[in-house]
Amino acid sequence: MTDQRVPRGATVRLAAVDGDLRLEANARVEVDGKLIVTGDVRCDGNAEFSGPVECRGLRADDGEVRIHGDLRLQGDLAARDSAVEVDGQLAAKRVDVDRRLTVGGDARADEFEVGGSLEGRGALTAEHVSVGGRFRLVGKLTAREVEAGGAVEVAEVDLERLEVGGWASVHGGSIRQAIEVGGKFRSDAPLTFGSLEVGGIADLAAGSKGGKVSVGGKFASGGPLTFDALEVGGIGSISGDGTGGSVEVGGKFDVQGALRLRGTVEVGGAIAVGEQLEGQDLEVGGRFEARRAVLSGSAEIGGQVTTREGLKARRIRIGRKSRAYGPLVADDVEVGEKARVEDVYGGSVELRDRSEARRVYARRVQFGEDVTVEEVQYTESASGGKDLSARTPPRKVDRLPPPPL
Repeated sequence: MTDQRVPRGATVRLAAVDGDLRLEANARVEVDGKLIVTGDVRCDGNAEFSGPVECRGLRADDGEVRIHGDLRLQGDLAARDSAVEVDGQLAAKRVDVDRRLTVGGDARADEFEVGGSLEGRGALTAEHVSVGGRFRLVGKLTAREVEAGGAVEVAEVDLERLEVGGWASVHGGSIRQAIEVGGKFRSDAPLTFGSLEVGGIADLAAGSKGGKVSVGGKFASGGPLTFDALEVGGIGSISGDGTGGSVEVGGKFDVQGALRLRGTVEVGGAIAVGEQLEGQDLEVGGRFEARRAVLSGSAEIGGQVTTREGLKARRIRIGRKSRAYGPLVADDVEVGEKARVEDVYGGSVELRDRSEARRVYARRVQFGEDVTVEEVQYTESASGGKDLSARTPPRKVDRLPPPPL
């Protein structure tokens, strides 16, 4: 075994080294076919290899190392205060580069740790990828965990977790556990994910499916979206149907299609659904609009609800000074003080003081003071009603008109 050294600024032609190879600053190796080194390669300063290199391990210090071909290592690539550029493929056990790593072909290692930027023009496969700055990859990314302090821009992904401090863009795929992005996240092809948490802006392609989605700023889905829970602090939209567990909106949210939920809808700001809303409970502090809403539980309106075909629930509460446009259908309906509604179909209906309704059809009706109605039909009882203003007196009937939904 004979180690070999290339002096500062020298150029040598090599095909094989039986031992270690050390290059001093600005040294260059003209590779005869392929350079095979049985030991380690050490680069002190800038270094260049004109062809592919195979060795046990490669270490670079205080410079830039360029390899015009593949780099295949049995062990590690370590670059201290250095940058490494590989024109071809890269294979190693572990990659640790302080400044910049550029790979022209596919890259594979158990771990990639890059302090500055990582750029790949092929696919990358690893267990763990950590980049301090920007990570850009043209090919498919397959890994268990990926984290970056700055930005991630990759193609199709097959990951367990993605954590980015700045912004991230992917071209669909699967992130099975969690996505955490501090700024902006975008997937321009269908993405399957465990959970998505974005502090700023999130955009998903049509057909994406995931668990809990939490976005502090703006959220958009370019088409149908399936989720377990959706929380939007600012503005959100789904350009298609939404199917999931629950929705909580602090700002404004629009769904062009239907919204089918297993759980609740909580709206602090405004939500508009182009077609039908299905769910368990509805709580509106601001404004809610839909073609129709059908709930298995309760609906509490503190602001305004507007439906073209009606709101149906087991129990409906219209808060003080609230507004409901469209029919209301429930076993139990309570219209709060100074609230205004249109047609009400219920088992038991209570109209509190100074509330207004157009038509009421119920088994039992309880009036507060100064209530205004156009028509009331009931089958069992109508009580209260001091200073009731009605176009026609409440009328007891044998059969009520059928509700619209």
